Amino acid sequence: MAQTPATPKARRARLLLLSALIGPERLLQRDDALQASERAALALRPTRPKAPATTAVFLIPLVGQHHVQDWPGTSSRLGDTLNSLLAQSDPNWTAIICGQDRPDTLPDDPRIIFLPFSEAVEGNDKWRKLSALTRALPDHAPKAGYAMTFDADDIAHPGLVAEMLQTQAPGGYLVETGYVLDKGAGAIGLAGRRSLRHPLRKPFWKLCGSCAALRYDLANGADEVAFLHEMSQHEHRMFPYLAKLAGRGLRPFSRPMVTYLLNHGDNFGARRGRVGFKTRFVQRYRVTDPAEIDRIKLEFSLNL
Repeated sequence: MAQTPATPKARRARLLLLSALIGPERLLQRDDALQASERAALALRPTRPKAPATTAVFLIPLVGQHHVQDWPGTSSRLGDTLNSLLAQSDPNWTAIICGQDRPDTLPDDPRIIFLPFSEAVEGNDKWRKLSALTRALPDHAPKAGYAMTFDADDIAHPGLVAEMLQTQAPGGYLVETGYVLDKGAGAIGLAGRRSLRHPLRKPFWKLCGSCAALRYDLANGADEVAFLHEMSQHEHRMFPYLAKLAGRGLRPFSRPMVTYLLNHGDNFGARRGRVGFKTRFVQRYRVTDPAEIDRIKLEFSLNL
């Protein structure tokens, strides 16, 4: 199953402008070509979260054992991801994992929930799992918080949850700076904004799906979950646009908060031929200072 196609950039700019000029209701009435995600965003736009965010919810789709060559390795990488959550300085989080096969090594912690997936899907079933995860949010999470889709092989900084809950961004958060770890080469690259010195560098949210934490308040009704669901069906490069269209603009985190793992043996992107440019990205923006590498390894508990 494929992702929902992205809206062309020029059309995104036009819809953002129109939503500001004529309002979401008129735009919904006038434009029959809106995608489901854009309709959900515009429907949500008049509402704002009211209750304080009390938790961060990580929505983790887990690949099925039948899709990978090394299931113990897959389970181990999920364990590393969960350990990075267990190491959070703020303990107010929930992780919901959706997959066909429950790993034997899941930590025994009430904040970690396994959601069985049995739907027959041809091809990549990640998007159906994300659909199940977003729809399950009201059953497994506090009524107000931040929801973040998170890949089962990425690593969170121990201060990730604390920054969300302490600063309470009204729309949510975006990982603009972050690390990309090429396991095969043993190299770490820094993703971030373009600059005069690095005009071709990409922000982290263009490289990795573990990049956006959306503010939600279930007191606003079904529109909250509908928006999260429809947004999750797109590639991550659509997340900032859709959040802005919904009136939930995303605030950049204050520091690199996620490490994205490449070339560990079972990346789905590699099977689709989409990892090569990321490998080159790591080499171009490689962290070379030994003290900095040691600091990153320590903060994220990385093994190179």
